[in-house]
Amino acid sequence: MIYIKDLMSGIDIFKALSSEIRIQILELLSKNQALNLNDLATRLNLSNGAITMHIKKLEESGLIEINTSVGKHGIQKMCYLNKDKLIIDLQSKETENLYEVDIKVGHYSDYSVTPTCGLATKDSIIGDFDDPRYFADPQRIDSEIIWLSEGYLEYRIPNYLKPNQTFREIQFCMELGSEAPGYCDNYPSDIYFYLNGVELGYWTSPGDFGDTRGTFNPEWWPPHLNQYGMLKLIRINNEGSFIDGCRISDVTLDQIQLDYKSELTFRIAVTDNSVNKRGLTIYGKYFGNYAQDLSARILYNVEEQ
Repeated sequence: MIYIKDLMSGIDIFKALSSEIRIQILELLSKNQALNLNDLATRLNLSNGAITMHIKKLEESGLIEINTSVGKHGIQKMCYLNKDKLIIDLQSKETENLYEVDIKVGHYSDYSVTPTCGLATKDSIIGDFDDPRYFADPQRIDSEIIWLSEGYLEYRIPNYLKPNQTFREIQFCMELGSEAPGYCDNYPSDIYFYLNGVELGYWTSPGDFGDTRGTFNPEWWPPHLNQYGMLKLIRINNEGSFIDGCRISDVTLDQIQLDYKSELTFRIAVTDNSVNKRGLTIYGKYFGNYAQDLSARILYNVEEQ
């Protein structure tokens, strides 16, 4: 997912999307796992030179990725969709009234896990596979990937508001997937989200993806294990709770009753409520397809004194 927080930062993407041909290229790639340049040129009735120009603009914008592979007819340039969603925030007007914090996925404050489970830093596995005792290991704060079949991870979010400031919106962004032994691309799991113990709703992860290697995975990470997830954006404001712009519940910030003294705890869980109870995996900046940790963004209003 590409999340454009302000319009000026999305200029390159808007330019890339200004061409009908490039829109058609994205539509073709969304229906096919990968296409080479010749495939695209043939389907769109374009010359190789013309298709190369369009592909270059899409690659520069970050919308597609190009990999070189060896096929029956020699070296081919294969094109893939690099992102699955594009979200543009048109209401980010008071950009000065916010703060952001990045929290390492291993910096959880509480947990409950059931095997299959495990943790790894960018350099090695922590302890043994499927042994929940290692979730208390001091090295866990350096974790860059965490997986569990059932249970939760809870994170404390710093509250920096002052007495004359009130919460307007809270956002969480992270890369998530299911948890299968090894991996399984078709392995749906209902992942629930909580703020200060209040259930916000859930998202059904389609699978535990391992068909291709995660972009940022370290070289030592085995190919038979989960490789990447999907980037999800959760927003809670006084209109409700949303994930990637879609309402997941009517729970509002007013109902959670937060103020400048409030502690903030964010929980990600697979629980007994989950109809599809197939675990969760969370990826840090050195694993998966997105170079980021768990990101929290607090938007607030300032009251006149």
